[in-house]
Amino acid sequence: MGFQLTMRHKRLIRLPEVIAMTGLSRSTIYSHMSQGSFPKQFKIGARIAVWRESDILSWIETMEQQ
Repeated sequence: MGFQLTMRHKRLIRLPEVIAMTGLSRSTIYSHMSQGSFPKQFKIGARIAVWRESDILSWIETMEQQ
């Protein structure tokens, strides 16, 4: 179980999954990114941007604690 949990948190996720996890709209995500209050995406290809799932989960935990 620990291995599966560890591997899950090392996943790279794309925008539709980030939207589903956070409940935020695309424009809100990019707005928060530009303000520095949301994890930054990074490119893994010419037209492919992803986030680390662990970064998004950490952000969600931070929001829950506020």
